[in-house]
Order: sequence, then C-alpha cells, then structure tokens
Amino acid sequence: MISVLKNSWALMLGMLLLMLGNGLQGTLLGVRGSIEGIDQSTLGFVMSAYFIGFLGGSKIAPELLRRVGHVRVFAALGSLVSAAFILYAAIIDPMAWFFLRLLVGFCFSGIYVVAESWINESSDNNNRGKTLSLYFIVQMAGIILGQLLLNLSDPAGYGLFVLITVLVSISFTPILLSASRTPVYTTSRAMSIRELIKASPLACVGTLLLGGVFSTLFGMAPIYATERGMSIAEVSYFITAIYAGGMLFQYPIGYLSDKFDRRLLIIGSAAVGALAAIAALWIETDITSLIVIALIIGGASNPMYSLLLAYAMDYLETDQMPAASGGLLFINGTGAMGGPIIVGYAMANFGIDWFFITLALLLSAICVYGFYRMTQRTYEVSDEDAAPYLPISSRMTAAGAEFAIEAAEEESDDEEHDEPAQY
Repeated sequence: MISVLKNSWALMLGMLLLMLGNGLQGTLLGVRGSIEGIDQSTLGFVMSAYFIGFLGGSKIAPELLRRVGHVRVFAALGSLVSAAFILYAAIIDPMAWFFLRLLVGFCFSGIYVVAESWINESSDNNNRGKTLSLYFIVQMAGIILGQLLLNLSDPAGYGLFVLITVLVSISFTPILLSASRTPVYTTSRAMSIRELIKASPLACVGTLLLGGVFSTLFGMAPIYATERGMSIAEVSYFITAIYAGGMLFQYPIGYLSDKFDRRLLIIGSAAVGALAAIAALWIETDITSLIVIALIIGGASNPMYSLLLAYAMDYLETDQMPAASGGLLFINGTGAMGGPIIVGYAMANFGIDWFFITLALLLSAICVYGFYRMTQRTYEVSDEDAAPYLPISSRMTAAGAEFAIEAAEEESDDEEHDEPAQY
C-alpha cells in the first residue's frame, strides 16, 4: 500500500479534498434549508436534483470527454462546482438550489469519470487491486471527515460554504499536476434493462430499491436530524455514523459473500437495516442510540450494492460484466431520484418519523423480494465460477466500475498462476 501511495499520492490527495467538499455540501445544504424554514417536501426535491444531475451527467459527460478532452472538461466542471457551492449561500431560494444542485450532480459525474480514469492510468497489473482499495478508503475517509467539518462554523452563515468552495477548488491542483498523460476513456456498451432483468431480477429490483435507500440516507438524514432538534455536532455525528458503518462493514460482508449464498446475505443485510429503522421509531430523546442505529443502517445498506453487483455477475460472462455494472449504476440512479421526493413529502405531511419508516419499507421490500427469488431460482454457482466481491459504491461511475472489475480479474489471474502444480 505504501508503494501505491508513493506513486499516486497527488491523485489521492486531490480526491480526498474533493470528497471533503462534496461530502459536506449535501449535509450543509440540508441543515441550512431547515434553518431557513424550508419545508421537508421542498427540500426533498432539492436533494433529488443531485441524483438527477448525476444520472444525466453519466450519459453526457463521456461524450464531452471525447470531444474536448479530459483536462478541459475537468477544469470547466470544477469551476462550475466551485461557483455553485458559493451561490448556495448567496441565493437562499429552493428553486435556485434545485438547479444548482442539479448542476453539481452533473459536474461531479464528469469529475469522477476523469479522476477514476487517471487513477486507472496511474496503476498497472501489479498494483491495480491495491490502488482500488486505497481509492475506496480515500473516498470514504473524505466523506466521513467532511461531516465533522460541519462543526467548524455556523451553518447559517457563509463560512462553511466558502470552505467547501475552497476545498473543491484546490483539489484539482494535485490531480491535474500529477497526471502526466491524458487517459483514454472507453466504456463498454451498457446492457439493456431487459437483458439485466433476465440475467438477475433480484439484482435489478434490489438495486432500484437500494437507490431509494441511499438517496434517503444521504439526502434527507441531515434534514431529519435538524428537524428532530439535534445540535450541529450531533447532526455531524449522526451523518458520520451512516458513512462509517458502510466503511466498517464493507470488508466483513465481502468476506462472507465468498462463503455463503449471496441471496442470504442480501436478505440478512436488508432485514438488519429494516429492524434498525423500526427500532429508531421508539427512541425519543436518546441521541446516542440514534447514532448507533445510523451506524447499523449504514453498515447494512452500503455493502449491499456490492453484494447485488456480485450476485448479478455470478450469472454473466466475464466480457458482460463491465456493461452490466454500468446498467446497474443507471438503475440505482433511477431509484435514487425518487427517494428524497417521496420521503420529503411524507415527512412534511405525516411527520419526520417517515424518514425511518420509508427506510424500513424499502429495506423490507428488498428482503421480501429476495425470499421470493429464492423460490424461483436455485443458487448453483460454484466457488470457482463465483464473481469477485468488489467493494465499490454507487458513487463510482461506469469507468470506475470497469476499473474495479479489471483489477479483480487481474488478481484472480495472479492467484491462479501462483497455485502450485499438481502431480
């Protein structure tokens, strides 16, 4: 890992700063919206805009890269993000925030494509897997630390908005200066939704519902926490616990996924998350218990995306995997667009407890559908044929997912070559 960091420290530093800014902006906007008295339903639309923009950007950004090149796209999108972040505080208007967050989602989609392409270019066959692991750690560390930055200044002022603008602005410097050559951006043709559903109905339905879970957690959690009356410090700890749970549980669940029927792990993870969400409804004033529940829900739901992806790939040929990963990212993004809108409406009209009720319903639906699919298909994938578990998140673009699949294939080939000969 030290050798990988030595070769790619500038890229990783840039990504860390980028995730610090992006990780804080969603939480900060949710808290500021509640302070300004914007109702939850309206904030739900505002929060959904990021996921709409990200999904649109995943389709348009690759074409921009092919036409004008990585460096120009990267610089242009970075400038737009910096401008949008400072305009959040300058224009306190839900409609303006909606379009700004739409722009931010679009820009980050392209930024991630460029960054992941450069990170892939900076690695080779000997360290691609380690580079991917370091990239995942840096991503999560940046998001988690970003939540703690909420305590540095009053969200009702300009300070934190200036901070995230500065963080994102300077994040591009090490990435651009360290990239010695422009990477070639190529992605496989995405599989049609019909082909994906035929290959794995559980992966498709589960990913769609999980998109709603993710966007609810990461879009509406700050609004729920603020409306519940948590202090700024408690809000930051509450959001941090969601991300920290995903980071802590990712690798243990990945280990178990190679030992058991992956459907049982998907069902089990969804059930644990649903039960934790239900338990939260009985907690009135104990903030510590709520933070523990956030840790459990984050730990149960975040690794589920990797589980669903690995399960889908169990039924695909190797050359189909990159295309399938792109298709599942699209399905996940589609589900994410509706989560904040539905939850925001429910919280505004029926009470803030609908934050956890919606999470419980979505996770329970994954659990129930998983049981149903177990009655329709027998899991007959051998250990040799099972696809690798890839510790990736829905924030990763199609380029990053293909990078992860390529790294897993290379590690698998290395293990086969290292096996002793049998006589």
